[in-house]
Amino acid sequence: MPAETTEPPITAFMLVKTTPEWLAMTVRERVDAFTTQVVPAIEARTTGVRSRFYDTEFYSARVTDVWVWEADDHHAYQLLVDALRETPFWDRYFEVVDLLVGVENGYARTYGLDPVATVTT
Repeated sequence: MPAETTEPPITAFMLVKTTPEWLAMTVRERVDAFTTQVVPAIEARTTGVRSRFYDTEFYSARVTDVWVWEADDHHAYQLLVDALRETPFWDRYFEVVDLLVGVENGYARTYGLDPVATVTT
């Protein structure tokens, strides 16, 4: 297998917990806050960032949501975090409980192996 010549994307699992201020907002106010305060800040500061959001409050009292961010490289991820920290989402609407950042199949890249994964149909 040929060695990778490009930097692999960075995946960050941002474990967060909602705050009383966030929960006091209506659903519409929450959506408006995200689309007017967070999205513009991210778009103004970085490119090459994608996101997905998972609700976990059904299963965890410590973490209510997991935000999954994929960035094209370390610099894009750093700009993303800087942008988020300048919005009320960082430690006002959400407490950032933990950040788990990694590279998918990093071991395979390191050792020149094909990734091991499962696929079921």
